[in-house]
Amino acid sequence: MIRGIVDLHVHSAPSIVPRHTSDPGTAAVALETGMATFVLKAHEGSTAERAELLGGGAVGGVVLNSPVGGANPDAVAVAAHLGARVVWLPTISSPAHKAAHRNPELHAHAGVAFRQVPVVEDGRVRAEWLDVLDEVAAGDLLLASGHLAMDETVVAFSAARARGVRRLLVNHPLLGFLGWRDEHADALRELDARLEVGVLADLLADEGRTTEYLLDRYPLELLAFGSDLGHAHYPRLDDGLAAWTARLLPRLGDDGLTRLMISNGKGLLEP
Repeated sequence: MIRGIVDLHVHSAPSIVPRHTSDPGTAAVALETGMATFVLKAHEGSTAERAELLGGGAVGGVVLNSPVGGANPDAVAVAAHLGARVVWLPTISSPAHKAAHRNPELHAHAGVAFRQVPVVEDGRVRAEWLDVLDEVAAGDLLLASGHLAMDETVVAFSAARARGVRRLLVNHPLLGFLGWRDEHADALRELDARLEVGVLADLLADEGRTTEYLLDRYPLELLAFGSDLGHAHYPRLDDGLAAWTARLLPRLGDDGLTRLMISNGKGLLEP
């Protein structure tokens, strides 16, 4: 197992969605699997406080779903003040997620229904999100796409770049309900956006639409690792990472895996 992994997408309890372990247990497993840094993500809101209390390589963020008011620049500012480094656009509240909530790849969120929070309307970012983007830029935070459809992600990231946001990450782009088309790669590459690849996304992907697919279509230096593990219905961190790294090692070698799972993610988080 590679040592020093940076995982940009880890779920833990407390949560309204079933998780394998609570934060201390998650941190212990992360340490055992060779992680140096892991970003706690909670669809319910902010993990900045939890990460600060946990220490040991934990990094916090805030998900802008309806429980925090959606387009709430104050939520971003407070989370950043408390040490958060990542801001996710809506996940369970996104129109794409709500439209596809019965899809198999969203089974882990069954029974959870937040109010809808749109980001893009008529091909433009809605006005209430501009202050949010400004707060992300002011804190030099990483803006992640959450569960926005790919067309919406390109629009939102274009607006973010125009307002000074430097760090962009597309979450699990190949999940079917997000509507990936290969032309999205060109648009996102022009924005210098990173694409997240990881364990759960590969497990849920349609045949042939896994990490290897993106490796053929996007520069390795613009890919970053986010396991998206922690859901009780899917593998634990240790088992999931072991299988994933073993599968990709012949393709990438030690240097390529190190770049993908350490260097690229570290660059997205460091101030």
